[in-house]
Amino acid sequence: MMKVKKKSHILIGLMFLLTLASSLLVPEKPAEAAEQSDPYIIATDVTFAPFEYQNEDGEYIGIDIELLAAIAEDQGFEYELRPMNFSAGLQALEGNQVDGMIAAMSITPERENSFDFSEPYIDAGPVLAVHEDNDEITSYDDLDGKTLAVKIGTTGAQFADELAEDYDITINQFEDSANMYEDVAAGQADAAVEDYPVMAYAIQQGLPLKLPTESEEGYPVGFAVNEDQNQELLEMFNAGLTNIKENGTYDEIMDTYLISSENTEEEGAEETAAQMDPYIIATDVTFAPFEYQNDDNEYIGIDIDLLAAIAEDQGFTYELRPMNFSAGLQALETNQVDGMIAAMSITPEREESFDFSEPYIDAGPVLAVHEDNDEITSYEDLDGKTLAVKVGTTGAQFADELAEEYDITINQFEDSANMYEDVAAGQADAAVEDYPVMAYAIQQGLPLKLPTQPEEGYPIGFAVNEGQNQELLEMFNAGLVNVMEDSTYDEIMDTYLISPEDAEVAEDTGIFSLLSSNFDALMAGLGRTLLLTLVSFAISLVAGTIFGLFSATKNRALNLIANIYVTVLRGIPLIVLAFFMYFSVPQLFDIQLTAFMAGIITLSLNTTAYISEQVRGGIAAVPIGQLEAARSLGLPYRQSMQKVVLPQAIKIMIPSLINQLVITLKDTSILSVIGIVELTQSGRIIIARSYQSGAMWIIVGLIYLIIITLLTKLSNLIERSLMND
Repeated sequence: MMKVKKKSHILIGLMFLLTLASSLLVPEKPAEAAEQSDPYIIATDVTFAPFEYQNEDGEYIGIDIELLAAIAEDQGFEYELRPMNFSAGLQALEGNQVDGMIAAMSITPERENSFDFSEPYIDAGPVLAVHEDNDEITSYDDLDGKTLAVKIGTTGAQFADELAEDYDITINQFEDSANMYEDVAAGQADAAVEDYPVMAYAIQQGLPLKLPTESEEGYPVGFAVNEDQNQELLEMFNAGLTNIKENGTYDEIMDTYLISSENTEEEGAEETAAQMDPYIIATDVTFAPFEYQNDDNEYIGIDIDLLAAIAEDQGFTYELRPMNFSAGLQALETNQVDGMIAAMSITPEREESFDFSEPYIDAGPVLAVHEDNDEITSYEDLDGKTLAVKVGTTGAQFADELAEEYDITINQFEDSANMYEDVAAGQADAAVEDYPVMAYAIQQGLPLKLPTQPEEGYPIGFAVNEGQNQELLEMFNAGLVNVMEDSTYDEIMDTYLISPEDAEVAEDTGIFSLLSSNFDALMAGLGRTLLLTLVSFAISLVAGTIFGLFSATKNRALNLIANIYVTVLRGIPLIVLAFFMYFSVPQLFDIQLTAFMAGIITLSLNTTAYISEQVRGGIAAVPIGQLEAARSLGLPYRQSMQKVVLPQAIKIMIPSLINQLVITLKDTSILSVIGIVELTQSGRIIIARSYQSGAMWIIVGLIYLIIITLLTKLSNLIERSLMND
């Protein structure tokens, strides 16, 4: 009896999920509203310096943030910040999703109809700003026929609407100030309107803007609660505001952020990046000596060191976003990243889509063959041969040119390591790559040689999207000049572009030594693989169960919804779905997704479709007589499903669900195309450094085999337990 009870625990646990999901199909009585309790939820803006913004440590700071903290400490109440864009904050406050809002919120007559405000804590009027080189706009009359950038929901946007009544103005609307400023700096808009303290602070931090007019008389700024709601919070805010004004805290906060132009004129340019969000810079992952990971899993190489030196010289901060080269180009073109440094040749085709820095090196493509190959000594010898190339590179373009003259088969790869391996293993007769990259690979011990001289190539530069991030491009150029003058540039080049006779050929260290020296990197990649798998599978298990129940119900509308979802998601290849989520969705809906979040969504959408069919199949496999017997005994349909059909369906579904978990685990390897460094990508990165692809793929394969074997054993154990119950 105890044995049966113990084995039943597994069944009961699995039934809970299906019971919870099936209950979603039956309306339930609404839950009673939760009682109000501390802490207060306070909405604030996300990008509205100097009132609220994030510092380098990701902490929210600014006038509003410190003012609220000081008042809360004075009055002894607790709160939780809820950062969101301004218009969303207004809606959240009006819908009682938050208790209050502090976001440089002007106290206008329209807002007073919906909200109750504190005593004002600052006055701010809108002001006009244009590019620092713009001498055409000196008054509002000059705005006729021009484009004006505004931030949605602000008094600046209201003032722009008033100007549009007098002049022929096109208005570009943005959810945050940073993109609004960028619209003017990049020449997409002729001017912007914003509250004076915010605009003045932005200019002090180095934005290439100026103020052609005086600021307008504005509205006072205050803290807001919903009308007739949270009056005790409003009273505490007013009392605390009075106290901090009397004890000098208020003045200290204002002096910290509302600094004068005279005091920041010399320091502003140097501190620009420290005060703003870091630039996101795409780079390649396996392109030594330009970018690759060392034994400590740090990215190094010509591009990495050069970017670091220029950023230090110019005082801006950045965050590297490693991904394969073609994905990096798409990320740059869709504004997922601010710039790209990846030994990127400045070709006429790319200049149509991107703006480039001054060149920092020249590199032409060169041919490489196996060191034992004496048949290929010129391009004519390539006739009838196979050529390996890396997608998107000038080497690939040169291979296409050769294919116009000779009968050549081209094998394309996403990374250099596999391209080299294709030749070393005899699958391809030769490879084409930029000379510095090819020479470095041979120096590291690859069994290749160069039968021809390098071709004249294109210069290499740093790139931003066309018309975007021009201030970053200017800083890169200025920094490049400086590091060339102070010999930093030469030191970097001497570190990586060593001559073949001075290079020490890397030794083949063997599988165990390779595993030992790269164990931490592999475990980190495995950790990301398991996290991606478990999170996405958990989401899919819930969503797939719901769609599976939709398929099994007698409701035709729910059947149709489930059928459409399964048909669409199973019909889209996972790699296409990953590209769509990471590159297309942000463009279509103007949102930002991290690569990890896009990966979770991709796997969840895909896996949900398959689990849905497994649930439907499991229910369908239970003889219909079981349901009919339960109904004949007087049980309602819902209870018949929960107590009779679903327990039997779970036993049938367990092997399929475990198998789907294994498939999801293996599918994570596809997500490397959008820059996620999971287990497979970790292997590629190590190969790029060690050039020991054969040994590394054995190690990666064994890791997958061990994890999948454990999952299979778990499946068998659960299945036997349920069958013996």
